[in-house]
Amino acid sequence: MKTVVVIGGGITGLSTAYYLQKAMKAREEAVQIVLVEASETLGGKIRTVQNGEFIMETGADSIVTRKTNVAPLLEELDLTNDIVYNATGISFIHTKGELKQIPKDAVFGIPLSLESLAKTDLVSAEGKVEALKDFYTPNESFTKEDSIGAFLEHFLGKELVEKQISPVLSGVYSGQLLELTIASTLPYLLDYKNEYGSIIQGLAENKQKFQSTGDKKFMSFKKGVSAFIDRLEERLTGARIYKGVRAEKLEKVRDRDHYLLTLSNQEVIEADFVVLSTLHPTAQHLLQDERLNEDFNQLRNSSLISVYLGYDIPDSELPKDGTGFIAAEDSGLTCNACTWTSRKWEHTSEKQHLLVRLFYKSTSPEYERLQKLGEDELMQVARRDIEASLGITAQPVSCNVTKWHETMPNYHIKHPQLVASLESKLAASFPNVLLAGCSYYGVGIPDCILNGERIAQRIAERI
Repeated sequence: MKTVVVIGGGITGLSTAYYLQKAMKAREEAVQIVLVEASETLGGKIRTVQNGEFIMETGADSIVTRKTNVAPLLEELDLTNDIVYNATGISFIHTKGELKQIPKDAVFGIPLSLESLAKTDLVSAEGKVEALKDFYTPNESFTKEDSIGAFLEHFLGKELVEKQISPVLSGVYSGQLLELTIASTLPYLLDYKNEYGSIIQGLAENKQKFQSTGDKKFMSFKKGVSAFIDRLEERLTGARIYKGVRAEKLEKVRDRDHYLLTLSNQEVIEADFVVLSTLHPTAQHLLQDERLNEDFNQLRNSSLISVYLGYDIPDSELPKDGTGFIAAEDSGLTCNACTWTSRKWEHTSEKQHLLVRLFYKSTSPEYERLQKLGEDELMQVARRDIEASLGITAQPVSCNVTKWHETMPNYHIKHPQLVASLESKLAASFPNVLLAGCSYYGVGIPDCILNGERIAQRIAERI
């Protein structure tokens, strides 16, 4: 019987184990699946905390609904009756001390129509005129390996990108737009430009794809996103699951495509296949290969501090009919963004009291200082941001601070080439050792699930 070891119990690792178990049962073939997770709990950057009356997602807070691969899995897991959707509301950009609305008719701040461009308050008349060049300037050189920032600025103009698009897109992909590729962010924009002659026109023609779910753009669960993780763990009935156990050393058996994995509890597991569903520094440490280090050393992670503040005041005291804001560079705030959690997710506040979540990212010049602060000090920083942006001066009754230091993959310009190089070198030197997860193949929950499913299919076919 073959043994498959999955190192890393985040959503990708769990999905890999689940789909592999499913595939082997369908083939009526036996396989030993071993899942190894260094933390005491599974889920990786999915972690739900109950704090008094509040439900707080210290990592990922939702699943995007337009990715179609998630719904069948939720049905298999009997979770469809537990799904909750985001409440509707306006998203804002905090700029020069005030909140300005991001046009609803936009994707990542990119206008879906001429009307959306004309009505935005974030861009000057001159900036709007500059953006019109998208309609008459053909693409003569850009490919998907080029910078998404350079691409957007070339056709939509610097002001629209800087004031409306960049704050949104940089927040989603944790990096500067000039350093991120089209391929790793929004590859369909280049397709639209080439097919329709205009990014805006292409989005308009495909508007249904982005609005097919109506206002239900994100989903969670009544008891939080960790309910998804818990159910996956329950369904891994035939797997051996180690929690609080670290993978220490991976050795290839000489002259065989076979591996010995040493764990922190001194166990040694013999494996036919190994899935490295961890952040890239962990994979690099386990493999200990100079040729691979050339590529691993060029991959990047960024950081994030999440601060929740819960108040004993009604959610209705929020000054705007919205669900949160992104802070522009000229906002004067320390935070990069703020989600009005109790407004966006009604299930997170049992008594409909105000719950907000602030994000402090390593792209901010303040991050190094913030990283050294304790929980109480970070709560005071967050309180000042809430007072400056929303005018709320009340004392919080609940607080949660989570530091995700160097755990957020950053897909810079060379990322696709580095991943392709790693795959090629691994296939040659470490047959049946496979990379998986957000360090390489996509950061959203649906992308991680799809990656896990594909890895499981590859292993099942090889077995």
